[in-house]
Amino acid sequence: MARKQKLTGKVICDLLDQYPNSYSLSIAKIAYRDNPLLFNDVEHARAIVRYYRGAIGKKTKSELRETKYLKDYSTKEYNPLGLPDSDEREWLPYYLSNDCKNVLWMSDIHLPYHSIEALTVAINKGLQENVDTIFLGGDTLDFYQLSRWEKDPKKRHFSDEMEMAREFLTKLRQLFPNARIYFKEGNHEERYENYLKAKAPELFSCEEFRLEILLRLGENRIEWIGEKRISYVGKLRLAHGHEFGRSVFSPVNPARGYYMKSKQSMMAGHNHQTSEHTEPNLDGNIETVWSTGCLCELHPEYMPINKWNHGFAIIKVLPNGDYNVNNYRIHKGEIL
Repeated sequence: MARKQKLTGKVICDLLDQYPNSYSLSIAKIAYRDNPLLFNDVEHARAIVRYYRGAIGKKTKSELRETKYLKDYSTKEYNPLGLPDSDEREWLPYYLSNDCKNVLWMSDIHLPYHSIEALTVAINKGLQENVDTIFLGGDTLDFYQLSRWEKDPKKRHFSDEMEMAREFLTKLRQLFPNARIYFKEGNHEERYENYLKAKAPELFSCEEFRLEILLRLGENRIEWIGEKRISYVGKLRLAHGHEFGRSVFSPVNPARGYYMKSKQSMMAGHNHQTSEHTEPNLDGNIETVWSTGCLCELHPEYMPINKWNHGFAIIKVLPNGDYNVNNYRIHKGEIL
């Protein structure tokens, strides 16, 4: 791990020497493009760029041994009125690669409470459609034992879930050896980070304990998307759904609820229901929001009666960035 940190640091420092005035995100994209096995994803590279530029907070900045690349964020260029230094963080959208044209969306798998039947249907459809991209839209893991709710000690332990998740991701890579795979952090994955903050804050800032490291995403060339970032594939926005907080509610269907908050075309999971809502805007353009079904058990112990259904989606991106969406329902092992 120490050797890898040294190598990633050298790559970033070399790029900072070469492109001293470039945006941190631009440098991170170059670093990941040229060293995909060294960095977990673009966000991993960007964090290291910001580390060397002293943009991760005062404490980290003061501990830097290499100060050559520090940017003066208090100069007139960045703070013309001399206001107090801010700990504001960047919150930027995540753009999938331009070569992502045929995308299999799978959300709310909730390992180890996944439905083997439904998951098999979704994956087989992806294979039949020869997709070039897999987008895991959040809640791929359940993290039952890390939740804040009362827990059954007989349920699977954290270590069991992690081992199963690694096995699943390895199998996914084997089935789609040439596809891009993206792992979006959902609210259930956030349980891990929240647990560290509450129970082991000393470990929270250690790179070795980041979830994407524990899942060994780099080994399977899987890109991590965290921080509640909205993603784009072409012109379509992708979210898990928890990014909107508890403010999304609709007595009609989840898609309408997301539309009322976003007012833009997008796709989300989280609610475990397949739905669609379409409205024209003032410019005469059509805005459509899709919510997708889940790929987990439909009648869990904590809520056996619900409105859930199994489902997934295929997104085909057109040359101009527009898209066609097939939002599939699964019932008793069959696509409806």
